[in-house]
Amino acid sequence: MYVKDVTVQNQVGLHARPATFFIQKANEYKASIWVEKEERKVNAKSLLGVLSLGIVGGVKIRIIADGNDEQEAVDDLVALVDSGFQE
Repeated sequence: MYVKDVTVQNQVGLHARPATFFIQKANEYKASIWVEKEERKVNAKSLLGVLSLGIVGGVKIRIIADGNDEQEAVDDLVALVDSGFQE
């Protein structure tokens, strides 16, 4: 299991378009991936799950992966979040 915390950089957070980019990236990996905000944890490969967290800019989230490519998956998703989704 590999875990990293990241602060969402773009102001609007993970609304529909950035959440779609996030999920598409998560689906490139075989590892099971979750996103955690406060006490809630959802499947990072589920659009409804990610949107249900209501992640806005400035919020810290935790990305968790478990599987063969877990470290690459988490590092790439953290980099995507850090980039602000090019917004």
